[in-house]
Amino acid sequence: GLKTPPSRTVRTLEEALAAAPELGLPMIVRPAFTLGGFGGGIAYNIEEFRDLVRRGLDASMIGQVQIDTSLVGWKEFELEVIRDRNDNCIIVCGIENIDAMGVHTGDSITVAPILTLTDKEYQRLRDAAITVMRAVGVETGGSNVQFAVNPNPADGQFEFVVVEMNPRVSRSSALASKATGFPIAKIAAQLAVGYSLDELRNDITGTTSACFEPTIDYVVTKIPRWAFEKFPDADETLTTQMKSVGEVMSIGRTFKESFQKGIRSLDVKRFGFGLDKNDTWLMAQRGSGDRWPIADDKLVRKLSVPSQGRMYYLRYALKMGWNVERICRLTRIDPFFVDQFAQLVEFEDELTSSETLEALPAETLAEAKRLGYSDAQLANLYLGGINDETILRVRRHRESLGIVPVYKLVDTCAAEFEAVTPYYYSTYEFGSPCESELRVTDDKKVVILGGGPNRIGQGIEFDYCCVHASLAARDLGFESVMINCNPETVSTDYDTSDLLFFEPLTFEDVLNVIEALNGPGGRVEGAIVQLGGQTPLNLAHGLDLAGVPLLGTKLDSIDLAEDRERFDALLGRLGLDRPASGIARSMDEAVRIAEMIGYPVLVRPSYVLGGRGMEICSDERALRRYMAGAVDVSGLDDAPILIDQFLNHATEIDVDVVADFADGSGRAVVCGVMEHIEQAGVHSGDSSCTIPPWSLGSHTIERVRTVARRLAEALGVNGLMNVQMAIRDDRLFILEVNPRASRTVPFVGKAMGVPWASIASRVMMGRSLDELGAMERELSGAYAVKQSVFPFSRFPGVDVVLGPEMHSTGEVMGMDISLPVAVLKASMAVGERLPSEGGVFLSVRAEDKREIVPVARSLMAMGFSVYSTRGTAAELAKHGLHPTVLEKLSAGARPNVLDLMANGQIQLVINTPTKTGFGTDEGRIRSATVRLGIPILTTTTGAQAAVEAIQAKRAGDWNVSALQDYSAERGFSVVDQPQG
Repeated sequence: GLKTPPSRTVRTLEEALAAAPELGLPMIVRPAFTLGGFGGGIAYNIEEFRDLVRRGLDASMIGQVQIDTSLVGWKEFELEVIRDRNDNCIIVCGIENIDAMGVHTGDSITVAPILTLTDKEYQRLRDAAITVMRAVGVETGGSNVQFAVNPNPADGQFEFVVVEMNPRVSRSSALASKATGFPIAKIAAQLAVGYSLDELRNDITGTTSACFEPTIDYVVTKIPRWAFEKFPDADETLTTQMKSVGEVMSIGRTFKESFQKGIRSLDVKRFGFGLDKNDTWLMAQRGSGDRWPIADDKLVRKLSVPSQGRMYYLRYALKMGWNVERICRLTRIDPFFVDQFAQLVEFEDELTSSETLEALPAETLAEAKRLGYSDAQLANLYLGGINDETILRVRRHRESLGIVPVYKLVDTCAAEFEAVTPYYYSTYEFGSPCESELRVTDDKKVVILGGGPNRIGQGIEFDYCCVHASLAARDLGFESVMINCNPETVSTDYDTSDLLFFEPLTFEDVLNVIEALNGPGGRVEGAIVQLGGQTPLNLAHGLDLAGVPLLGTKLDSIDLAEDRERFDALLGRLGLDRPASGIARSMDEAVRIAEMIGYPVLVRPSYVLGGRGMEICSDERALRRYMAGAVDVSGLDDAPILIDQFLNHATEIDVDVVADFADGSGRAVVCGVMEHIEQAGVHSGDSSCTIPPWSLGSHTIERVRTVARRLAEALGVNGLMNVQMAIRDDRLFILEVNPRASRTVPFVGKAMGVPWASIASRVMMGRSLDELGAMERELSGAYAVKQSVFPFSRFPGVDVVLGPEMHSTGEVMGMDISLPVAVLKASMAVGERLPSEGGVFLSVRAEDKREIVPVARSLMAMGFSVYSTRGTAAELAKHGLHPTVLEKLSAGARPNVLDLMANGQIQLVINTPTKTGFGTDEGRIRSATVRLGIPILTTTTGAQAAVEAIQAKRAGDWNVSALQDYSAERGFSVVDQPQG
């Protein structure tokens, strides 16, 4: 008796076109068996419909798509359901999407519990979810049921339809587990082996049954994290295909507090809903805002089309006096939420009515903290800027007034029963009763700062290190304290650490936790900021200023490695080479340095991760264009631009090291030496790499090890360090040194069979490498290959060229006794379907023509049909190879390469770029490969590795072994290492 949207399931474009008139435009195309809405979208006209159906059929694992009548504008809800073998069913959590239907739930801001339904309406969805669970036949385990609710039913009655049901744990299941403290995946596994819900205990309370539905007395907000800054050509419109790369979760007593905490958790240099350095309205009041007010027609467009910045345009509309009804009509966001935003905007008038912090009434300051305003926002408003000193001034002022946060437990039962699991969030309460539920023991504590939301350049690799640190702290007798705000991570599981604080990773919020733990009976031995990536590392100076002891490498050593002038002086003393470089603080200085070094040059801001803002400039025009926008990328007024000589045709090397030079004595152990497959110029996070190195000789590898050890000693590293080197013409260059965990640590640890993150964590907490028995090892008899996962398929029209700025969102590892097979395994793991036969298109730039010859020869020897542009064909002809010539697209001849690709005649494209951008011939070709799912290689070294992998695939010479078997059977050799 439940309704679903009118829909049809089709397997061909013809079937889809036949169903279209009945369903009517707009229509939603949803491929079967894909995640994150991949391959789908909303079709507003028949041409979009044709394109989406073609794309969806190709994306589906079974060649099937579902076409739904559009419900764009309806409200979206999700319920997480658990059922056991005795037909006991519970709703773990109800989740409400702030964005209406038409935006993928992974791209929507969501809240829990559901806030805009009456209890009667909620109960109807609850009953429906359980009915669906039973009807589908999920006898044990968890499921996610999604509903759409009509916000304006014609008869005024509650109207809903079932949109989707996932008979498995989902992305929302992880969010629901963290939001409620109910471990859905764990319970589902126990139910699968025969337990019933009444037989299982609630881990949080330790006394109640898992049959109890969680009850929460707080509001949880999930906000997605996008990476559009990495893809400037991408369409930022949010649709049914998910585009976010991560998310944050925040907890507060009210939606307003939770929402503001969520914004500052994103680590996008926003500290709340306005009043920070991004607030053009506030800048206009101070006479420096040239972009305000926003024209009405632009604001209408920005509110009507979902995008990552729409909430800030909504705020501007409220500031300009637009009423709630008008905004709701444009955004289709429920009036409840728009009114909540309006209340925050109205409260700003109270804050801005005081000229100074001291003039602000204490009760208004207290209310600001209750509403989630940060010390950074108040510092910006009253002290004219956001930095560690101004934030501390606000902090001291509010503490003098007794305005401090309290900590509440996530207990699954709204405090009805006592919770035994210390899982906390902060809030501000005043008056009576005002109770902090924080329990502080006398045990020594180590605070570990997580990495915050996953994003390009900083992902789950760093969470791996944080989890190992937490487990190591426990083993060493410390209480491990984890602070993080990412619901997707293992570090935010309540049983990973002794105390979990689900808090934003900002100076204020972290210091709040540490000060609370340093209260009566407690003592924080120190904080670890070097394992979670750049986010916690950026807090090091503030925490040091506040007197918080930092464990691991000293702050001065971190600064020495980042400060170009000091670091160059250190390399000079050590007699080590680095590419010619300079530091520019102005346009003219940058131009002068580049002319002195010689083009091409590599430019980047300081203090960034993931190659953010990094670019290769081939001439002065490109450099001037870069410098015009570089300050915005860096975000630091005093951070210079770094300019380096670009090393063409060099081989890049990554080295991870752990050292224990805490007191000047100690030693360094090289964890692993990785050689990149792609040549210099591709960001290390995007480049494939191998352990052991695939082309370096033993003498060169030993030179690399020796240099890495010397650098660790010179910097006084106490923990992990990563060194990036390049070798050209047998000359070794130091590119960069980072005395912190790198994203390669998990790869090295798994390849070598050594938990280097755990060893480094123990070193940071006082153990020596000698005590731990740490020795250098070499992988012998096998190869491990790391390959990156790219999101290009989510961004049609974006050029897939790899360069110095990182674009990958994840990585895989392939391992085998044969290097080509290890490459093949890694390629398969990332979803790259290297062909065994068919057609290959070659088009390379002039400097790569010589290197492409052996690639073409191998492909032809295997029977591939090789096509190429006229210039590449001419080079191949010199070596007796004769591909089929295809004219450039701009020549207008047909059939061209795009025709052959569309007709299924080309299965692989090898194109080293001369120009980037969709508007170029080669850009259109590369974009077509993404749209059609054809593998593309943009470097000659990558092409050579792929060809060898294809040869291995055709030979079928596979080896299947457990990861542990490579350690046990192939073995490792211990490397002789200087002691002391």
